[in-house]
Amino acid sequence: MKKTHVLARIILLLVGAILPGHAMPNDGRLRLTSAQPSGASAMKVWPRADTSGFYAAASGLTASERAGREIWYKATAGNSRFYTYVFPQRLNVQVDWYRVLNAHEHEDRFAAWGLINDPDCCVPGTAGCPARTREETYGFEWCPGDEELLKHVGHAGYRDPACDHADTLPIRTDPHHGSKDQRQSACDLAFGTSTGAIGFRKFPNPRFDRSRWIALNGSLAGWDGYRVPLPKQPGMGSSEFSRLADGSIEPPFLIGITCASCHVAFDPLKPPKNPADPKWENIRGTIGNQYLRISEILTSGMAGATLEARLFGQARPGTSDTSGIATDQVHNPGSTNAITHTQVRPTFDNEQVMRWRKVASCKVADPRCWCEPGRNGKCWLREKSVATVHHLLKGGEDSTGTLEAIQRVYINIGSCSEQCWMNHLTDLRQLDPHQRNFGQTPFDIGQCRRDCASFRAIEDRLENIHDFLLSREGEATDLVGARELALRDSSPNAVYTMADLEADLNKKFGENAVRRGREVFADKCARCHSSIPELVGGAFHSRDFRAVDATGMRADWLGSDESVFVSEAGTHRCRSLHSNHMMGHIWEEYGSETLRARSPDPNIREPHDGGRGYYRNISLLSVWAHAPFLHNNSVGPELCGKPANRMNNFYRSPYVDADGQAIPVDKAQGCWSYDPSVEGRFKLYVASMRDLLNPGRRTPKIPRIDNDIQVTLGARVWDGKREGELLGFNLVLPAGFSVGRVTSFQHKAFVNDMLLARRKPAMAEEKLVRQFGRGEGRKIVGDLRSAAGVLAKEPGHMAEVLRNFPRLMTSYGFCTAEIENEGHPFGEDLSDGDKDALIAFLATL
Repeated sequence: MKKTHVLARIILLLVGAILPGHAMPNDGRLRLTSAQPSGASAMKVWPRADTSGFYAAASGLTASERAGREIWYKATAGNSRFYTYVFPQRLNVQVDWYRVLNAHEHEDRFAAWGLINDPDCCVPGTAGCPARTREETYGFEWCPGDEELLKHVGHAGYRDPACDHADTLPIRTDPHHGSKDQRQSACDLAFGTSTGAIGFRKFPNPRFDRSRWIALNGSLAGWDGYRVPLPKQPGMGSSEFSRLADGSIEPPFLIGITCASCHVAFDPLKPPKNPADPKWENIRGTIGNQYLRISEILTSGMAGATLEARLFGQARPGTSDTSGIATDQVHNPGSTNAITHTQVRPTFDNEQVMRWRKVASCKVADPRCWCEPGRNGKCWLREKSVATVHHLLKGGEDSTGTLEAIQRVYINIGSCSEQCWMNHLTDLRQLDPHQRNFGQTPFDIGQCRRDCASFRAIEDRLENIHDFLLSREGEATDLVGARELALRDSSPNAVYTMADLEADLNKKFGENAVRRGREVFADKCARCHSSIPELVGGAFHSRDFRAVDATGMRADWLGSDESVFVSEAGTHRCRSLHSNHMMGHIWEEYGSETLRARSPDPNIREPHDGGRGYYRNISLLSVWAHAPFLHNNSVGPELCGKPANRMNNFYRSPYVDADGQAIPVDKAQGCWSYDPSVEGRFKLYVASMRDLLNPGRRTPKIPRIDNDIQVTLGARVWDGKREGELLGFNLVLPAGFSVGRVTSFQHKAFVNDMLLARRKPAMAEEKLVRQFGRGEGRKIVGDLRSAAGVLAKEPGHMAEVLRNFPRLMTSYGFCTAEIENEGHPFGEDLSDGDKDALIAFLATL
């Protein structure tokens, strides 16, 4: 930044002026008042973009690790267009970014959404903040780089900060960069500036109309007119949405998200004293945020009774349905993976993998090979070969390589959506199987590389991102270190050793509990939860599970990463049944041939071909810091933030009795407040471990929908005055059914089979007998014909029909499992003393 700009800002602050072109007096309609975050009384000078605390927190990293870190935290790769235009227009999903990110609720943001506030941002009007009023920032916080970004709201010409990304020197052994740097421009990484929440980035909207915004909302800082629900109008269809869906009104910012949005978390070793006011030293970028409500964020502008709100917005804190956008209609929220000690994570040899590989040239007319125009020898060849790869995701589905898995995540969060993703996604309302978007089609890596600059910008820097994931930011976070640092807050020279920790654990769990727990672990757990088999590392009973290698890294990843039948694990199976990596599905090119050749689990009734029906044996590194447990965070207390704004209280009790009936809220177990402190995490760990080791004592959890969901299917027409249905169909999914049953319901197959059974019963019977067997198939046909007969007379009684024919909800479910905290019986036969001992020992790992 030029010195004159700095001087000008200082002068403006001294005279109390506001930025030119953004003056707008309150007119009485603006109801927000200045928020004063804790500690704001002390003057703080907020940094420029190039001197923010973000960079100081990267000290000690290599140049490549620093470059990868910046991309991980800041790069949206262009997905702000997805969340602004594609998500609402193509998928009928509305995000109310102001509700989530407004500056007024800075103090409530973690409690409501689990978001981590950016330490470099400030609420306008607080001491030292360059922005004096929220009029200057359109109701958002001021963040480094906004001194330039705000000038371009409503104007073209913004130069993205990613253009100044400090690229490392290219690797000369790389066939693409042997003679010169041929990477795609860093500008296409698309950083923007922070919104005030880490991982959520804003960009100026050149199509913003200042006068229209003020007329609608009363001020530049106001958003109420933009967010108000639209009234039902005669001749119009849905009234589910607000002006968020009105394409004639453009917001001041486009909002994108980064990998850090889900993976950044408070450091278990050094959590903040106030979760709403963290410092960079309190933050880690790779371990996963178990408090984040990403599902509720992505449906924050939706009415709760829509199909999309149910599909996208039903997950516990810290989990997300990673196939929610590219939906395969399998209910499968999973926890955000902690990326820890990847150097020692197991790999798998001799995998049959079809993937693109870097080459310096292509043979003439080879359709498997492509060279980037305007580059010298920057070519790619797609071929099958034997490879050594990690198995990533809950069932090991990402299995073509770690770099490929990183790239896929950017596509999955909306990068390159218009160029190469949206035409492969499912249209939930398309009933004709012969039409585009009836179901998924495979994402084409080669086509996306050719057509999307942001894809190439990320791909050319995947090694940097990978280096960051291997850096010290991904090291284990031991309880012994966390307690020592906590003691040093009050006594700077305090020392807390492993012997101290073991003594404290023995005091809590019984004499010699840690020693006995190690024996129990070696006997009962290490087979699945050690990355070093006995043939390599010697007998488990003589093993030091905390041993380090020559680099100081823990030698044992504490998980085999082997995949096992879901029926063996016994846990909620829906996540294991998702179909995205199957042939013909969205992520076909990210799954290995070896994955898809896995044997089917003989104990599952639902469709589970194509390598589905497995879960990995996960790592137990730093397990004390990552409760609740299992792939869906279901074992252990339910978590909730208890925000001051009750409109953002998303907790709904999932507890049911032995008959599956909801337990009244006043009699059900309450939720636990978010508490990222060292002892808060430890307390949650102990409670979750007791649940894990005592499956017979768990209160079942079955989240249920509390309102009927009405889905208008089929084509709609507009005659210039009224909207109407063309071969339409209204489907009602009834209240009271489990969330899993509803979100996994194959409504398209159900509707088409019901019509077929009504019109051509013999053909329907042949089809369903082939699918379900003679006896069950005939019963389903009978139910379909009966249901169709009722609906022909009473079309408004769909909900009652589905309640009266429960076989249909079961038969047309991709997953029929309901109890979300079931399974993992391992350890239930231990004595109470051995269970306590195991809890004590695992806390030391």
